[in-house]
Amino acid sequence: MALVAFLRGVNVGGHRSFRPTRLASDLRHLDAVNIGAAGTLVIRRRISRAQLRTEIASRLPFDTGIMICRGSDVADLHRHNPFAGQPSGPDIVRFVSVLARRPRALPPLPLYLPSRANWLVKVLAYDAPFVLGLYRRQMRAITCLGQLDRRFEGPLTTRNWNTIGAIAGILGATGATS
Repeated sequence: MALVAFLRGVNVGGHRSFRPTRLASDLRHLDAVNIGAAGTLVIRRRISRAQLRTEIASRLPFDTGIMICRGSDVADLHRHNPFAGQPSGPDIVRFVSVLARRPRALPPLPLYLPSRANWLVKVLAYDAPFVLGLYRRQMRAITCLGQLDRRFEGPLTTRNWNTIGAIAGILGATGATS
């Protein structure tokens, strides 16, 4: 079963910087593929989540959250296209956040931050372990995205929907989803 690892808060504004391509190369024994610069890896060889977490953490020069999910979950999410009918464009970004653990209670959805009338972040759905939503391409949206940890009772990391498409493409091209 393929796994996908999402690193939290790396290569952002010079903070916790590293070279994801080098990490993927160091994990070539796991048939790792790097996606972008935000710390997203597709692992195509069989390994447990605990072992993968140890493999990644031992190769990073800093501590960070590592969210791991099954490749089949990412592929299924992409195939079902939860953003059908939702706005997109240069000013609105479709995002997927990956939770480290299930929340005990979900906030009411849809969730609008800071408010329904003036939303910068709109959370549309929760499909464990994923939080799905839209954000406006404005600097203030970063603050609202930062509130999702509290609202979903734990750490999460966010990726653009295009990244999910790239992951699904790699998994589909290699048949590594199962």
